[in-house]
Amino acid sequence: MKRILLFIATNIAVLVVMSVILSLLGVDRFLTRSGLNLPMLLVFSLVVGFTGSIISLLMSKTMAKWSTGARVIETPVNGTEAWLVQTVGKLAQRAGIGMPEVAVYEGEPNAFATGAFKDSALVAVSTGLLQGMTQDEVEAVLGHEVAHIANGDMVTMTLIQGVVNTFVVFLSRVVGFFVDSALRRNNDQGPGIGYTVTVLVCQIVFGIGASIIVAWFSRQREFRADAGAARLLGTPQPMINALARLGGFSPEGLPQNMAALGISDKPGIMELFSTHPPLEQRIAALRGQR
Repeated sequence: MKRILLFIATNIAVLVVMSVILSLLGVDRFLTRSGLNLPMLLVFSLVVGFTGSIISLLMSKTMAKWSTGARVIETPVNGTEAWLVQTVGKLAQRAGIGMPEVAVYEGEPNAFATGAFKDSALVAVSTGLLQGMTQDEVEAVLGHEVAHIANGDMVTMTLIQGVVNTFVVFLSRVVGFFVDSALRRNNDQGPGIGYTVTVLVCQIVFGIGASIIVAWFSRQREFRADAGAARLLGTPQPMINALARLGGFSPEGLPQNMAALGISDKPGIMELFSTHPPLEQRIAALRGQR
């Protein structure tokens, strides 16, 4: 819940901050006494919408290392680290990408991949994952992360975020203009407080809606990365076992005809904001039930 709310709040904050900065720089020339200059508004929206997401992508590796305390393995200090680097290298070669940086961080069972470019990405694995899974299961998780890199998912999600941000910025100002026009008594006056307040409210409301769209795309990329891991390993079973272990249940105990929809670890409206599908759905997809 906290992670989802932080994700939404961060994206909205980026939009608001970028809007304020560009307004102070005088880029918001789209708002005139005679009305909206839609072509200029579209340019403004594109700049605001894509700048934050692109900057986040370019800084993703640095921020990931800083936020998790991940230690990049320069020289393996034990057999586990040597195996980890070797396995990532083998999977990267199969996927046709450059060797990513490999890092380890303290935490609960998890792993992630990030980076702006396929040939200079980062794969990080938690100590909890290494300690709580078999080598076959860890290799499947690594295959999942390498598949994310090979599929260009970081860039894809950045572009999707930029597009929806552009619509949020554009539509919030269009709505703000019309609301302000309806509230103004003197049509010769410029935009007033009604415009500012409406834009801020719309950016929050539309930003929440945009987060639902981005989360949906993210869930589809997770299914694709699971399938990519199965291809890299030559079988889906290790990935199924890894997902089952993460969920705390036995893969043999899952029904073969598990429904693809309506199954969630945390059912309810917050499922719309989840960037990952329920583990049961991912296992069902690997078994060809989705």
